[in-house]
Amino acid sequence: MKKRRLVTFLATILMTLILTMGIRVINQTPLLAQTNSSLLVSAAASLKEALEEIKPAYQQIHSKVAVNYNFGASGTLQQQIENGAPADIFFSAAKKQMDALQEKNLIIPETRRNVLTNNLVLIVPKNSTGITSFRNLTDAKIKRIAVGEPRSVPAGQYAEEVFKNLGILDAIKPKLVLGNNVRNVLAAVESGNADAGVVYTTDAKLSNQVKIVATAPANLHSPIVYPVAVLKSSKDPASAKEYVQFLASDRGMKIFQKYGFSKAS
Repeated sequence: MKKRRLVTFLATILMTLILTMGIRVINQTPLLAQTNSSLLVSAAASLKEALEEIKPAYQQIHSKVAVNYNFGASGTLQQQIENGAPADIFFSAAKKQMDALQEKNLIIPETRRNVLTNNLVLIVPKNSTGITSFRNLTDAKIKRIAVGEPRSVPAGQYAEEVFKNLGILDAIKPKLVLGNNVRNVLAAVESGNADAGVVYTTDAKLSNQVKIVATAPANLHSPIVYPVAVLKSSKDPASAKEYVQFLASDRGMKIFQKYGFSKAS
């Protein structure tokens, strides 16, 4: 009888241990499943509003992937990446900066794709009169013209090309006020600190304090193209590739078009 009780007692202890270990294994599985991935996207300032709206749309499908942004001038972002700043994806407002990273073997080449195009426009404060074309910028009454710094801001590079091709760069150079990115340029015109400025159509559409008075003909500047690519330094290249694919999807493109971008051919 005592032997039977001992066997029963030992069996009970063994079952308790098995059940306890089983519960621990079961409880650990959801914790593993809830582990989140995080992506950092370094993107041109002109993409800010569109990408902020794309973020929740993407996370509806990929709920375990947290998306964070680092917005700035494409040239500045390029330099940050070259200097080892963490990022998973680079979304540039021009090919020049992406080409530079590719030449230094910092992107995954097969993930690179042209996603968007844009237009370059001349803007003035809403109540301004008398400026109807880029050539008007040579007028004596125009004292300050806001543009992006050409060495780091693609919109500034395109603007400089327009001025050169129109033959007015030397005449207006003393009037140029350089901004760190297109949003600085927009703010300068909004505040009246500049009589005119050159930004993208998408930037001008965000403000009711400025108006577009001219659109630069495409043959006066390099093609405006927004390329994106996954960086070789990405800690989660698989999720980064999915995000890039979403940008170019019908759903992503619909959001971009809402803000005035066009699909790259």
